[in-house]
Amino acid sequence: MANKDPRIDDYIARSADFARPVLEHLRKLIHKAWPDVEETIKWSMPFFQNNGAPLCNMAAFKEHCAFGFWNATLLKDPEGILQVKDKNAMGHLDRITSKKDLPVDKILLAYIREAAELNEKGVKKPKPVAAPKKELPVPPALTTALKKNKKALAAFEGFSPSHRREYIEWITEAKREEIRAVAKSLYTALGCEGLARVDMFLQEDGRVVLNEVNTLPGFTAYSRYPRMMAAAGMSLSEVIDRCISLAMAR
Repeated sequence: MANKDPRIDDYIARSADFARPVLEHLRKLIHKAWPDVEETIKWSMPFFQNNGAPLCNMAAFKEHCAFGFWNATLLKDPEGILQVKDKNAMGHLDRITSKKDLPVDKILLAYIREAAELNEKGVKKPKPVAAPKKELPVPPALTTALKKNKKALAAFEGFSPSHRREYIEWITEAKREEIRAVAKSLYTALGCEGLARVDMFLQEDGRVVLNEVNTLPGFTAYSRYPRMMAAAGMSLSEVIDRCISLAMAR
């Protein structure tokens, strides 16, 4: 088997007894489908790539394995085997507890080849179209200050939406670093690890007040934590993968 990464040998060797045959079989199929595939480790799990782009990945957990395609949404999926939207587990083939849970070799080989050919052609997932920016709420401290100065209030209300947004962002930014520093210090002082959310209030007088430290925040697509991560540029699946990687690295 060409282009083997010894770190993946070690990963498979350290996996649970049920997982080793699954991982070895997947690895063998990937190399059979695309002999020029390259192996590496990303986010503490085996990844396979070609033409400089990620192709697929696999992982082993305590009770199941996972396998996923980097560009799963671009695959035709004629057999209907991929879980893309409604996922019950990491990856795109649901929870894999033995080789019997995998699609037959012929089907999986065809999917791997299709994904590899997309990489060879340089086809990538289209970047999501940014939604129109909503008007930002005016911070209470700014509202209070404007009410005390009619001239400033009139000028602010006369701003264009984009100009008003820039002004609000500038005011908010002044407190952002302080809030981030407070959150980090609380996270460290309490010995938190991995997933956590530090909730605070910004008072009208500019003071930053702690509300709570949530060590197990909601984690649905509509919960605040995933939406905060989305605002930071991370999708829900990427957040889940990152949390799993951090847990496995402990």
